[in-house]
Amino acid sequence: MSSLPVSAPDRKAYLAGLAIAIAGAVLFSTKAIVAKLLYRYQIDAVTLIAFRMLFSLPFFAAVAIWKARTEPSLTGRERGQIVFVGLIGYYLSSFLDFLGLQYISAGLERLILFLTPSFVLLLSLFFLKKKITGLEWLALGTAYLGTVLVFLHDARAGGSNILLGGAFVLGSAVSYAIYLLMTGELVRRVGSMRLVAYAMCVSSVACIAQFFLLRPASMLVQPAGVYGLSIVNAVMCTVFPVFLTMAAVARIGAATTSQAGMIGPVSTLFLGALILGEPLTGIQLAGTALVLAGIYLLSRKRA
Repeated sequence: MSSLPVSAPDRKAYLAGLAIAIAGAVLFSTKAIVAKLLYRYQIDAVTLIAFRMLFSLPFFAAVAIWKARTEPSLTGRERGQIVFVGLIGYYLSSFLDFLGLQYISAGLERLILFLTPSFVLLLSLFFLKKKITGLEWLALGTAYLGTVLVFLHDARAGGSNILLGGAFVLGSAVSYAIYLLMTGELVRRVGSMRLVAYAMCVSSVACIAQFFLLRPASMLVQPAGVYGLSIVNAVMCTVFPVFLTMAAVARIGAATTSQAGMIGPVSTLFLGALILGEPLTGIQLAGTALVLAGIYLLSRKRA
């Protein structure tokens, strides 16, 4: 009799955490759609990412200042590590991602990025000498088969630049996988919210500095649509997903949050068809299903 009052709130809290995780995954995946809409204004990746980080920097800076005032000071080594992972995990990864989106569909971009957990596994094999089980090899093969299927489909329909765009997004996924491997110990010492806020501040400064080094300041003057979409990209597709994901991890754990994130490629595929008019074919759906199945097997193993 006494277990019902306890389990009901627990169930409610779990469902709330799951909803938060799904919302974060969908919003984060939507950045590919927003980027495609921004490219219609003839801006380039350097300008796009500069506006994104310019509008998101105040949010992350506020959290960073709060954490700096309420948490113990960092060591010089920790500061150096945060600068490095900020450049690798957010600046380089985001820049390569937006470069790739100039050439490939939002759905294919999301599928390639969704292979990041498998790259973490392969990097662990080569650099940390981690053993890969038969189930993990099966998961890798299934996920890669799905991506290749969609890639070949898009290559036949989308021209020669598909390979270039796919290579940029692949580089983005690999750089983010390196970031994930490097932050394992650091996040335990610094804390997830503090690490993300500091690293995003580093990334923002790098992206904005890159813009002023490579582009004239006059390019800051853009049509109103660019400012509006950039604010959406910064707030709805960057700031909110970061903090929603952290809130979900706190409620339902990293493993379940990761599994909920599998909704991301599916939402991008359908939003791309609905908003951008990208084709939605049986081959794309089959490829997406294979990728999701592979990553699900990985997430189950890790859980």
